[in-house]
Amino acid sequence: MKTSIATVSISGDLREKLAAIAAAGFDGVEIFENDFLAFDGSPEEVGAMVRDHGLEITLFQPFRDFEGLPEPQRAGAFERAKRKFELMNQLGTDLMLICSSVSPAALGGIDRAAADFRALGDLAKAHGVRVGYEALAWGRHVNDHRDAWEVVRRADHANVGLILDSFHTLARKIDVETIRAIPGDRIFIVQLADAPKIDMDLLYWSRHFRNMPGEGDLDVTGFMRAVAATGYDGPLSLEIFNDQFRGGSPRSIAVDGRRSLVNLMDQVRRAEPALAIPVPDMPDRIAVSGVEFVEFAADEHEAEELGALLSAMGFSLVARHRNRDVAVWRQGDGRGINLVVNTSQEGFAHSSYVVHGTNAYAIGLRVADGAATVARARALGAEIFAESRGPGELAVPAIRGVGGGVIYFIDDALARVWDIEFEPVADQVGEGAGLRDIDHVAQTMNYEEMLTWLLFYTAIFRTAKSPMVDVVDPAGLVRSQVVESDEARGGGAGLRLTLNGAENRRTLAGHFIAESFGSSVQHLAFATDDIFATADRMAALGFKPLEITANYWDDLEARFGLDPATTERLRHRNILCDRDAGGEFFQFYGQNFGEGFFFEIVERRGGYRGYGAPNAPFRIAAQKRAIRPKGMPRV
Repeated sequence: MKTSIATVSISGDLREKLAAIAAAGFDGVEIFENDFLAFDGSPEEVGAMVRDHGLEITLFQPFRDFEGLPEPQRAGAFERAKRKFELMNQLGTDLMLICSSVSPAALGGIDRAAADFRALGDLAKAHGVRVGYEALAWGRHVNDHRDAWEVVRRADHANVGLILDSFHTLARKIDVETIRAIPGDRIFIVQLADAPKIDMDLLYWSRHFRNMPGEGDLDVTGFMRAVAATGYDGPLSLEIFNDQFRGGSPRSIAVDGRRSLVNLMDQVRRAEPALAIPVPDMPDRIAVSGVEFVEFAADEHEAEELGALLSAMGFSLVARHRNRDVAVWRQGDGRGINLVVNTSQEGFAHSSYVVHGTNAYAIGLRVADGAATVARARALGAEIFAESRGPGELAVPAIRGVGGGVIYFIDDALARVWDIEFEPVADQVGEGAGLRDIDHVAQTMNYEEMLTWLLFYTAIFRTAKSPMVDVVDPAGLVRSQVVESDEARGGGAGLRLTLNGAENRRTLAGHFIAESFGSSVQHLAFATDDIFATADRMAALGFKPLEITANYWDDLEARFGLDPATTERLRHRNILCDRDAGGEFFQFYGQNFGEGFFFEIVERRGGYRGYGAPNAPFRIAAQKRAIRPKGMPRV
């Protein structure tokens, strides 16, 4: 599988773009004409620079408004093409993209367009190059790949072929199965892009909201299955117009791009086993059955404060590490909820504390095979994490995650880590407060990072994403998107992640990122089967819930038709409520810890699938009121 990406897809000047594309492992690059025109070197220098990076120029693009023109515009178009062919010879590439005309002067007619391309094919052959015709979704006369193919078929020239672009086909909801009838050797290159489903002008949608395959809502996999069935074996190239990407890190976006292509073709290979699809060998997406542990980095003083808070939530200190300054707090039956507090003065946890303060820097996920998980993650370009181990310590496979944190993978064999590496703490196990597992983990990041981590989770793990929602903070919007494992979507424990993207630092999420110096886990939600009993038990242990305004309860009673006694039960314990078509949801929160980290307690009833988003503005307002001023001691 030969991978390519258009220079327009990432930020920077041409030198920066090529360096990022090569570092990400791409085989080739599409040179977008504006990037070339803005570069202060000759065509020969650009070609040499591309080759020095170990890349090839897969496409020069775009050439606009060619076919169907009357004279004298037609002659002018051929003269422009001749100049571009000469430029391509200097660059060292043999393929140019011609997109369907949007010129008001263009005349319709498949035969007229085919005749123009037949003549252009002769000119291209004389220069040793080829041209590919692409149907723009907003083309004046040709806006469907079926019509573009008919133009190419009737042109009947070896130097004229078809260019397919997933966005242009899927945006117009054209049946992708029609692609299967096109001979693969007549497709010169395939461009790929995804996008969120938005009802807007096609051109504006394309120019601002494209994203990597797997990051949006279009059926790019179905599109590529149809392309693969033609026998096409040329480059797969990303052409992404996205405002975020233009302002993001070119290296990060390039890595995302290659990950998206490898993941896409792995899905196509599994869906079309009869086809010989070249793709790196890797395990299938990994099922996650739950969160085995969350680990905090802290110093000794803040570890005491955190321990006191955990005790008030019914957690017990159950074990200490044999070689390191690491303690385990636990609650729940079976494997339960494991919270690890690491106060070591060396190693990665200490480095994380120095940079971020007390933070949840590591997550352990329950998987069937830890080694297979790392193998898939490595094939998709994830950064492998390894730390020196002491005598008798297990080598737990891990990768780097959000904000530079760590994700460990615990299978049944590695679950012995609690017995092998830790010594029990006698007489410390209490009766708990009814918390049974981790309902969800909320990770807060800059909004520009959300697509990166969405792709990361959905490509490596057997998860699905929900539609993005806006969470209203008094200081602005926070974008939130949920990623759930198959087990969680079926109502089990599984893995539930809420990815929250902050666009300004005045929001609570933005404040958390700014004060903790980077993206991280901002809150953990624990599940209970009886939230009222849990709230009462935690109150008896000294837990102080986040206090919600009285106005909320009056509105809740009217909105859901609650009887006054039920409202009072909720008000007394600061328990918020939500409903959907499936059931009910109850939640209450702890006070802020540090600069915005917090715990949440939830109970799901019936088939409730959400996360209490309608209550978020009231929770955020209460939390912002409680944020301590600078220099004040933590209560």
